Amino acid sequence: MVMALLSSILGRSKLEDILDSLIDTALGKKKADLVLKNCSIIDVYSGEIIEKSNIAVKDDRIVLIGNVEQCVGENTLTFDLNGKYVAPGFIDAHVHIESSMLTPSQFASAVLPRGTTCIFADPHEIANVLGVKGVKLFLEEAKNLPLKVLICAPSCVPAVGGEFETAGAYIGPKEIEELLLMDGVVALAEMMNYPGVLFRDKEVLEKIRISHRLGKPVDGHAPGLLDENLCAYMSAGITSCHESTTELEGVQKLRLGMYLMIREGSAWKDLAEVIKAVTKQGLNHRRAVLVTDDRHPSDLIREGHMDHVVRRGIEEGLDPVAAIQMATLNPAERYGLDLHIGGIAPPRYADLIVLSDLEKVHVDMVFADGKLVAKDGKLIVDVPRFEYPDWAKKTVKIKESISADMFVIKAPIEEGVVKTRVIGVIKGKATTKHLIVDVNVKDWKINVSTDEDLVKIAVIDRHKASGSMGLGLVKGFGIKQGGVASTIAHDSHNLIVLGVDENDMALAANKVVDSNGGMAIAKDGKIVVSVELPIAGIITDENFENLCIKVEKFEEAWKEIGCTISAPFMTMSLLALPVIPELRITDKGLIDVVKFQKVSLFA
Repeated sequence: MVMALLSSILGRSKLEDILDSLIDTALGKKKADLVLKNCSIIDVYSGEIIEKSNIAVKDDRIVLIGNVEQCVGENTLTFDLNGKYVAPGFIDAHVHIESSMLTPSQFASAVLPRGTTCIFADPHEIANVLGVKGVKLFLEEAKNLPLKVLICAPSCVPAVGGEFETAGAYIGPKEIEELLLMDGVVALAEMMNYPGVLFRDKEVLEKIRISHRLGKPVDGHAPGLLDENLCAYMSAGITSCHESTTELEGVQKLRLGMYLMIREGSAWKDLAEVIKAVTKQGLNHRRAVLVTDDRHPSDLIREGHMDHVVRRGIEEGLDPVAAIQMATLNPAERYGLDLHIGGIAPPRYADLIVLSDLEKVHVDMVFADGKLVAKDGKLIVDVPRFEYPDWAKKTVKIKESISADMFVIKAPIEEGVVKTRVIGVIKGKATTKHLIVDVNVKDWKINVSTDEDLVKIAVIDRHKASGSMGLGLVKGFGIKQGGVASTIAHDSHNLIVLGVDENDMALAANKVVDSNGGMAIAKDGKIVVSVELPIAGIITDENFENLCIKVEKFEEAWKEIGCTISAPFMTMSLLALPVIPELRITDKGLIDVVKFQKVSLFA
């Protein structure tokens, strides 16, 4: 594979340029820059813990394991770890940085102290707003970060588009080839349009063919696909999937040689069920990979990042070393980069974490490229600030000021009861239910009943100022009053509005528009809380700790209006994604994802 031959990652040392220096240092002819002494090494290659060992580093690469005395000089920075564990830096093999509402720089500041030293990012959120230019912004920003940010080219921009939604950008086969040839782009990101694969859509298959020609792997997105459908999907050369929610899905994918990406994010916590493919069925874990997919900013502070996922794996019965393998070596091998990352051995980059407690995954120190970057949960290096251009901050375009009347749902009868299609939210899951619910009608208008846990939902085009708008009903949030609005609505990121009171819904929506993107909650005719996200309407370069304070207030406001589910914002943001079963809503209306067709609100 082309990637296996990469000699550097995003501007770091090229292996061919430093071979002589690395060899001489290992033999003691040169002195190491960094030495970690008296440590217990988590050997992800052999699956064992090697006690009382030592690690020597030259430049940004590991050169020697074992007796390092011959390469210790007066300028060698030395740490005696007194038997503490040293593991490879954690790798998140599938994450959308934008779901943290942070830029790559601020995301790095948040996750490095938690032991994450490398991520494989799918920037399809910013790509859905800004196209290839948005991906290039992330690549440019990533060059100077201590966190390794490797990019997977967004495969589905828009996720569906056309008659199903109004998109902000388009990435076709030509753009995919352009991206895959860029330094730092290592794969084709999740192929969400699985119906397009199964029905052999020409453009979808051409993107996959281009990836194969360039030697880049293709990530998958196959929720619920089993048996012949899964085999048909894999026949396109798609070799991973992070959308498994059941033990059976996990078993089938591992048995078919797929990389099973087991997700434990903020809204979608699939690990407890899917990990049973390993812990209960006893299948080999070496193609199982732990990922977050989406991580809320508050959760990064409260729970952590990959350290949290590894911890959860151990809690669910994984051996600690196996859990660490699934967050280090396994993802490195999946992307063909295990010569450079994922383990503690020459000539891998010196991405190392020091753990004082193995089962609790307590991270004491973090080294990235041989430099100490975090200690005791705090970042100790400066992360350079990246300036975003003005064109990336002016992306919310609405045809007209939003009024309460826009959220009135007209019924086909003057009074009585009608059957309606309702999006049923499933707690902790990305999937939804396609419900048929009787609702009351008065004066030709739908009356939502909070007693029945029904609220209105709308999606409004914010890219083309077309005025296109979809209206529907959703069940499962538990809210009793107010309105919520956001320009984070995966993946096209149109303006999504949810609520009980039409006036509050309009107030929250206009607040978001006036802020050029973000989210807001209104109650009793007043804005309760708002968070400005001016970059593409989905992220901010504000300090992540300050953002977390605002987001926590936003979460409290959800409770004030009666919300009863965890991570309601993340759940709401996915309701506009017409590629995850069963029922979704876009600016074009309700989408039956199982039948892949637009459907009427009235059943």
